[in-house]
Amino acid sequence: MNAIFLDLGSIKIYWYSVMILSGLLIGGTLAINEAKKWAITEDFMINLFFYLIPFAIIGARLYYVSFNLDYYKTSVINIFKVWEGGLAIHGSIIAGLLFIIFYSKKHKINTFRLLDIIVVGLLIGQSIGRWGNFFNQEAYGSATSLAFLKSLFIPNFVIEGMQINGVYYHPTFFYESLWCLIGFIIILFVRRYKYIKIGQPTAFYLVWYGIGRFFIEGLRTDSLMYHNLKIAQFTSILMIIAGIILYIIKNKGSKLSNLYNDEENVERVNFWLCGNR
Repeated sequence: MNAIFLDLGSIKIYWYSVMILSGLLIGGTLAINEAKKWAITEDFMINLFFYLIPFAIIGARLYYVSFNLDYYKTSVINIFKVWEGGLAIHGSIIAGLLFIIFYSKKHKINTFRLLDIIVVGLLIGQSIGRWGNFFNQEAYGSATSLAFLKSLFIPNFVIEGMQINGVYYHPTFFYESLWCLIGFIIILFVRRYKYIKIGQPTAFYLVWYGIGRFFIEGLRTDSLMYHNLKIAQFTSILMIIAGIILYIIKNKGSKLSNLYNDEENVERVNFWLCGNR
């Protein structure tokens, strides 16, 4: 498996970076188009992503490094080699959430409206980005048999890519990519449901991704650990609980109040709020 997409001699572009960037571009474009429906300008969203993406990447890297300190203390320079892998999506989610809360409060926008807009693109972005793990031959699960993998109707090139040193492994990156893709399709319909309320698409994301990641993480052999606890499973449980609580809270009140698809429930954001006067 060749992890390099383009070799220019002194400069190498890795498939991992290409897939992450592709996920960001596609997910970001979807979010920008959705935001326009609620009077949130393209310039405003681009300005948001300009800051959000670096924060999310830094958060993903710091989260990963914090649970591998023994390695990185002896090889500090490798902390900056993100193109070789080592980004934890939960760290990205946490850092991104904190920044969105700050950004929405600063510009007086409903935080959950902004989150609802972003989580749809986030799901498809995660689905695409997971393929970076395929090219790095990482984020796979325990050993299994060729016959079992074929019984799941997994594409043959994925199966062969998960043959490492003559042993076949569960392509957990593929399971998660597929889970996120299915979630993306479902949330497109959920978001258009007449009585869905602001904040509930975000609740769906938390529960859906939390459930999928919890079980998929159980198959992985490269999990971030705290003693005998798989951190991703613990965080996934917190996501599921938070999503359920959020759904219940947002479901309170009149059936017709705070609707996501209420055409009059717009934000009226002007670009000058982003600092251009």
